[in-house]
Amino acid sequence: MSGGILRIVFTGEDLARVRIAARIDELWEMAMSVHVLQKPGGGPDLNLWRRQARADLAATGLLKQVRHTLVPLMPIKAYFPDFLTPYEAQTGRHDGIDALAGTPRGRVRRELDQLRRHAALPAALDDLARGEQRAITGLARLADRYGRTVLAPHRTTMEHALGRERARLARLLTDQGVEAMLAALAPRIRWRPPALEADYADGRYEIHLRGRGLTLIPSYFCRYTPVALADPSLPPVLIFPAPRRTPAPAPGDALPDLLGATRARILRHIAGTTGCTTSELARRTGTSLSSASAHAQVLHRTGLITSTRHTNMVIHQITHLGADLIRHRESRAKHQTSED
Repeated sequence: MSGGILRIVFTGEDLARVRIAARIDELWEMAMSVHVLQKPGGGPDLNLWRRQARADLAATGLLKQVRHTLVPLMPIKAYFPDFLTPYEAQTGRHDGIDALAGTPRGRVRRELDQLRRHAALPAALDDLARGEQRAITGLARLADRYGRTVLAPHRTTMEHALGRERARLARLLTDQGVEAMLAALAPRIRWRPPALEADYADGRYEIHLRGRGLTLIPSYFCRYTPVALADPSLPPVLIFPAPRRTPAPAPGDALPDLLGATRARILRHIAGTTGCTTSELARRTGTSLSSASAHAQVLHRTGLITSTRHTNMVIHQITHLGADLIRHRESRAKHQTSED
């Protein structure tokens, strides 16, 4: 899978500036999913997504453009252009697409020249390689349409997987500190102070953070080895695979009479994770942010969950009392069903 190593060297200041991406970075997911399209495997979830994505791209007339434009730009190699995954995408898809469309022409030319050292570019990309603005704008439009066609329908599944991973890391950061969180990125990533080492696609690549910190971006479509930007002058990021396990099914319908339907659903969703934020809870249960927050506050006051603030997030976790309540009510429901 890999034959190289990535080494990210921290200072004490960098440890204080590690952050976890707050949402899906759709342009990184675009890049990683284009890799998934190119190579079979990755488990049943990605195999299913690959088949559906190809069918949807064909139905919308995008399959040929993806094959002739996105695939050559994002080969499964040690390098693809950094401008395809702008930092601005961390604040939302539209910001990322706008940043891609606004990439300076000179940067596009330089990074495509670098790509040519690793892979051949088809003649269809000559205008882009020359840095022509129309081609850059057209690439951004294609990236936007690709995301709306094959990523947006899969967003709920992605939110579940990435939300669990963000909550896990945030809990470790809050409870045990940044070094424990970095150590928990195993198995392909290893914390060996003062450096984070990872299996890498090829060769040896070393990044010295020098006080800039590091943004950790869990990815649904990243399959094997972590990925970092090639240009050391750009804001440092580390993209790494997040577990894609399917959430456990919810317990039987025994709690609503006690807690109310919405509050029972919220408690069960919290119990099914290692921790989740209020916004993730709202998305998972189909409630408004204010409603999810209000219900979580009640559950917190009654001791069924804990709610821990970390920067601008509140992480909710089930308590022993909450878990016991769910098990007890489920057991009673099953017992009554067997008697009937």
